[in-house]
Amino acid sequence: MQAPKNSPTKSPVLTISHRTPDGKSAFPVEIPQLGLGVFLMKEDDECGNACAWALENGYRHLDTAAVYENERAVGAAVRASELGREEIFVTTKLRRGDALGYDATINAFVASMNRLDIDFVDLYLVHAPPEDREHRSGVWRAMEDLLESGQTMAIGVSNYGTHHLSELMENARYGPAVNQIEIHPWLQRVELRAATAAAGAVPMAYSPLARGHKVNDPGLGEIATRLGCSPAQVAIKWCLDQGCITIPKSSNQARIIENFGSIEVDLSGEAEALAELDEDYLSGWDPTTQP
Repeated sequence: MQAPKNSPTKSPVLTISHRTPDGKSAFPVEIPQLGLGVFLMKEDDECGNACAWALENGYRHLDTAAVYENERAVGAAVRASELGREEIFVTTKLRRGDALGYDATINAFVASMNRLDIDFVDLYLVHAPPEDREHRSGVWRAMEDLLESGQTMAIGVSNYGTHHLSELMENARYGPAVNQIEIHPWLQRVELRAATAAAGAVPMAYSPLARGHKVNDPGLGEIATRLGCSPAQVAIKWCLDQGCITIPKSSNQARIIENFGSIEVDLSGEAEALAELDEDYLSGWDPTTQP
């Protein structure tokens, strides 16, 4: 399948890296800024088809997780693609229930690799701050060793609040390359994004459409009407314009293509209207405020 006429052909790319204690950057890697999220997609054809459609229409970044139970389908889509492995960026995550120290983290990574059945992972994330604080240092030390060994090209965290980032950085050899958190026009998280940047990481926006809860927001609709695009495209492009890696989830072929078209939307002149949408609206799980 060819990309639709006049659609963008390539996602913008960001460089992510890991801050060292002396303030330098280590292990830089390029990451496609717009990716496909596969949260809640079934292991069978739903996930596989979504990944195939995404790759056929310009996406080069797939975001999965052990807890999603669809790593096998993502790996199969990568192997089936006509694209070279180095052209596809794969993110997966350490299940919170497996974040039980050094050995458990290594074992969980090996299990994810076996399910994905690909040569390496591009980005491996701690899916949420380990609930037992005694395990946190061992978990991150394992992540750092996976990075140094080349089994993953980058490491990072997800659902980390400001205090979690500060705690991690106290003894880290390498800081996280990203912090994947819920971000969208109704949850703009200026302070947490600043804390993420202060740790040398790039914010990665999941649920950029607030799980669909806000697609019919009148204010968003007015902006979309003025710009001649869809409301979803406005929300996604806002995240991209904030410098966030952004991973909208859809298993609908037309929506996957539409979401990729967000790249071409120009939000110039809409900053004030978009800022007014912020209402600290959480659409789902939020461990960032937990101890």
